[in-house]
Amino acid sequence: MSYIDLRSDTVTRPTGAMRTAMYQAEVGDDVYGEDRLVNELQERVANILGKEAGLFVPSGTMSNQLAIRSQTQPGDEVICEYSSHIFNYEGGGPALLSGVQLHPLLADHGILTSEQIARAMRPTDHHYAQTSLITLENTHNRAGGVVYPLPVIEDIAAYADSQNIRMHLDGARLMNSVIASGLDPSAFGDHFNSVSLCLSKGLGAPVGSVLVGDAECINRAHRFRKMFGGGMRQIGILAAAGLYALDHHIERLADDHQRAKTLAETCLELGYLENDIAWTQTNIVLLAFPDGNTAEVELKFKQAGLLVSVVNDHRIRLVTHLDFHEEQLHRSIEILKQVLG
Repeated sequence: MSYIDLRSDTVTRPTGAMRTAMYQAEVGDDVYGEDRLVNELQERVANILGKEAGLFVPSGTMSNQLAIRSQTQPGDEVICEYSSHIFNYEGGGPALLSGVQLHPLLADHGILTSEQIARAMRPTDHHYAQTSLITLENTHNRAGGVVYPLPVIEDIAAYADSQNIRMHLDGARLMNSVIASGLDPSAFGDHFNSVSLCLSKGLGAPVGSVLVGDAECINRAHRFRKMFGGGMRQIGILAAAGLYALDHHIERLADDHQRAKTLAETCLELGYLENDIAWTQTNIVLLAFPDGNTAEVELKFKQAGLLVSVVNDHRIRLVTHLDFHEEQLHRSIEILKQVLG
């Protein structure tokens, strides 16, 4: 059976044109800093986000972990949101790799406020871990692809600056926020000391993320990338895919958003949309199942030809992406009605 795959936007395959760019890529040894396309990609993402330097790494998880390791000391505390990727899906990396503890705060639709963060700050006392880093996620995956409001980010950044605390943005789907908000990427990036941008989700590259920040931070991250085993060699082939994605796959994210909204409208009609439809802002749709029967529903979807992601017993996620086209959208709506109607 040929399946429609809405499990994640990581399932995309390189387009023919992207494969051609990869095939034609000239390569050098990146560990020696001699891969021209890698250097171009790093500089390009840094410029897009208004930062001094960038570092190409294999994954978004490594990018986030390098940001933490480069901006904290063992024994520090890092504030994050309770449902964030860093807290839930990175294997306890901050504890093992950086020796820090996470302080997760539960927020409405994943959006922390400066007031929440201020209340969570530890006293300046030797008994307590001291906060050295605040991490935000934009878009917020488990909140359903929610775009972090820029005024909220500005408030948090102002508070962090007043406390001499650094800021990191897990921008795995940052370009989805850019397209949904109409803002320039640097409008978000300006308020963070480091930003991670994933190339292998909505942008459709096969692998890789870029961590950007000030030159000192990225120099430290480069050292830790080597320590973590992330030094790669002739990877201009992968950088070529990333550069192609930046040139051709950002504006088209609007198509993913529109298709997600259409799916959300169907789920709302069927009574399974988790949030108010106004919260379906980008390419993620969350379905709620109060009976805790998502495993059973997932099987029914699969038997009908649709692959979905089970988040837990009560929640299923649909994610639109580069390989999900109009014909599949119409068929997916038919399957949703068949299984849930």
